[in-house]
Amino acid sequence: MQAQSDSHDQQLPKNYDPKAAEAKWYPYWIRNLFFQAERDPDKRPFTIVIPPPNVTGKLHLGHALDTTLQDIITRAKRMQGYSALFLPGMDHAGIATQAKVEANLREEGISRHDLGREKFLEKVWEWKHVYAQHIREQWEKLGLALDYSRERFTMDEGLSRAVREVFVRLYEKGLIYRGKRIINWDPVARTALSDIEVIYKEVKGALHHMRYPLSDGIGYIEVATTRPETMLGDTAVAVHPDDERYRHLVGKTVILPIVGREIPIVADDYVDPEFGSGAVKITPAHDPNDFELGLRHNLPQIIVMDETGTMNENAGVYQGLDRFACRKQIIRDLTEQGVMFKIEEHIHQVGHSERSDAVVEPYLSTQWFVKMQPLADAALANAASDESVKFVPERFKNTYLRWIENIRDWCISRQLWWGHRIPAWYCGDCGSEIVSRTDVSECPNCHGHDLKQDEDVLDTWFSSALWPFSTLGWPDETEDLKYFYPTNVLVTGYDIIFFWVARMIFSGLEFTGQKPFDTVLIHGIIRDSEGRKMSKSLGNGVDPMEVIEKYGADALRFTLATGNSPGNDQRFYWEKVESNRNFANKIWNASRFALMNLQGFAHQDIDLSGELSTPDKWILTRLQATISDVTRLMDAYEFGEAGRVLYNFIWDDLCDWYIEMAKLPLYGTDVAAKRTTQSVLVTVLDQTLRLLHPFMPFITEEIWQALPHEGDSITVAPWPKADEGRSFPEAEAEMTLLMDVIRSVRNIRAEVNVPMSKKIELLIKAGDTVSLERLKRGEEFLVRFCNPEKLVIEQELDAPEKAMSAVVTGAELFLPLAGLIDLDQERKRLEKELATLRAEVERIEKKLNNPGFIAKAPAKVIEEEKVKMADYIDKRDKVVARLAELEA
Repeated sequence: MQAQSDSHDQQLPKNYDPKAAEAKWYPYWIRNLFFQAERDPDKRPFTIVIPPPNVTGKLHLGHALDTTLQDIITRAKRMQGYSALFLPGMDHAGIATQAKVEANLREEGISRHDLGREKFLEKVWEWKHVYAQHIREQWEKLGLALDYSRERFTMDEGLSRAVREVFVRLYEKGLIYRGKRIINWDPVARTALSDIEVIYKEVKGALHHMRYPLSDGIGYIEVATTRPETMLGDTAVAVHPDDERYRHLVGKTVILPIVGREIPIVADDYVDPEFGSGAVKITPAHDPNDFELGLRHNLPQIIVMDETGTMNENAGVYQGLDRFACRKQIIRDLTEQGVMFKIEEHIHQVGHSERSDAVVEPYLSTQWFVKMQPLADAALANAASDESVKFVPERFKNTYLRWIENIRDWCISRQLWWGHRIPAWYCGDCGSEIVSRTDVSECPNCHGHDLKQDEDVLDTWFSSALWPFSTLGWPDETEDLKYFYPTNVLVTGYDIIFFWVARMIFSGLEFTGQKPFDTVLIHGIIRDSEGRKMSKSLGNGVDPMEVIEKYGADALRFTLATGNSPGNDQRFYWEKVESNRNFANKIWNASRFALMNLQGFAHQDIDLSGELSTPDKWILTRLQATISDVTRLMDAYEFGEAGRVLYNFIWDDLCDWYIEMAKLPLYGTDVAAKRTTQSVLVTVLDQTLRLLHPFMPFITEEIWQALPHEGDSITVAPWPKADEGRSFPEAEAEMTLLMDVIRSVRNIRAEVNVPMSKKIELLIKAGDTVSLERLKRGEEFLVRFCNPEKLVIEQELDAPEKAMSAVVTGAELFLPLAGLIDLDQERKRLEKELATLRAEVERIEKKLNNPGFIAKAPAKVIEEEKVKMADYIDKRDKVVARLAELEA
């Protein structure tokens, strides 16, 4: 692999082998440190930190999409001259990883408690090392341009120090506190859960209507609940203060059925008088809204079940029953007593633990919390400023704002062993609570040594919220932090805007004084071909490694990137991957043809100063337009559109047209023309491969290295820039006319089953002198690609009888094919074409006659529509004339 070759003799194998290319080039890129970002004062930094995958297993297709988009951006920016850092890393994923390891232990017949905390954590670290290596291998398979010298893990030493620093600072500001509140509780994993770990499923349940008798024996009050087992912990009934039906009852009490406890009737604005009976039972220890109401009215908080979801001593006769068994028994008992008088079907959303699938229990528990309002206020101020984080698509900014405007305090403690242990100690001598950056062995208040560290660990999102700056060395003022922070783009799915994106913004503003990234690029999820979400239960998941094994990484990457538009879901089709594998083969075959015609041609032989043919000028013009369009679309994160532009240019313009036309000088005797065509071919291929490289890194490197080139790798080759000096509008117009003629002749041949090998007579009537000159100049191409026995090109030409015809912009074509054509078929074809042209004329007429369109559309657009209109009218009139001739 040389930086450049003096004379070129390298050839490509007949078939492209993705496995061989992938095995060769990734180690080459790593070995030569092409992905290692330098703090170059002469370059602008560009940073993307990878959303850290969990060390729980294999990466899925969503990860492949996410990281492919990041890799496309990073590779393009590196080629555009930025010092581009794509920083890799992984998340310890507390509850998810612990659940996996515990499941493995259960298969061995042991639990984490049998091992003890220290031995169990050794097991988890072993798991982490194995699966981290799996993830790195998958990154390599995908071809990700990651700077492994900066790889981080959320529980490595540096990030652990950042986590402690943040905890202590927030605690000292009064923004972290320990208190008793309602949280999401997983009774199987026996831990508090973050909101993102709760999956809501639509469940067919029931609404149970009950009558609570008034203590004075005069009547009752009706309440309803979906969870009758919690009534054992009721400590009040609430009504709206303005509800005339119950105003006289406020301050009175009812007797709680079964339990016999006397509980008050209170008035609170929280109650919706229009819902149900307008009266609600209040269970402060088992409902978040009831908890808040209970605080306002100083109500007792009675917990009626333990951490496993089993009814406890406060449940009376139901103690020891599972919560759902208790529900069934209470329904029977209350129905027998006449308390429960109606049960109606009720469809509602029920929270389930993402990891254990247990029904989540709202549960009163002592936990650690972050006071979110001050942090949310800073984020809202940023959102309203000129320095606001930009969302692509912009609509997702509203999703983000809605969440932070309705923020609740964040429960950050988890009853796990795997994670960042809470840096808080409790003194057994004086009862002090000590929060510290370092381990505490002596109480600073009483100097006692009876200290015990909090058993809980922090929510995984607490550490991942610091990811954009902790990975760069914060809290130290490292050189990397100064140079690469704030980061530029965060690429992520819309499903974690609230839980991760928002928390990174809060944290970045609070601890660095800057937003953590300039732009958040949101993508959707990948669904199966039927539009269903991929899941284990449906068995419709797709392993990206299987796709790569079958079709190669480039085909998968191009499929994911071009199937994507910002913010929207996409469907996965195996047929699309196969189609993109065929696209790779098309590029390979075109490059192979070029290389077979470049013997003895070196990079220094490239010379575009000679006489360029019309096809040469046309392909160079199309190249400049493609460079401009692809660059613009990449900057707008429209990778699907950028890929479409590249696909069309490579497949249609380069392969189907230019390479075919280039064969004439390449196989001809004119040495100068051959040299010029070789120069154009090398230039166009080189520039096209660079544009395509971020999408398809392996095949582009393989071909580029075989071409005459300068430099060590396409990975660090400069990004193409459009050159107006290589744009030839006249040649483009000429080629457009020639291609239209050739296409029309081919279509007519196909329509009447006349093979290309059979000679035909071709008469072309030029519409004007400019078209006549263009057609005359392109005569050799018309002869080569239309295969006429006789070719006539004139401005004044009588239409022959009994001939096939076609109308193109600037010319009419006639193919006298007596004996080979059915005149009735030709009339039908022309009538069909006439109907299409009339419809187009009518469509544009309506548009131009629409006052709204004329008022709003730019003048350029209106003018373009008028030009189209004139062209369609010209074609229509010619088809009408041709039909008249056939009738004569």
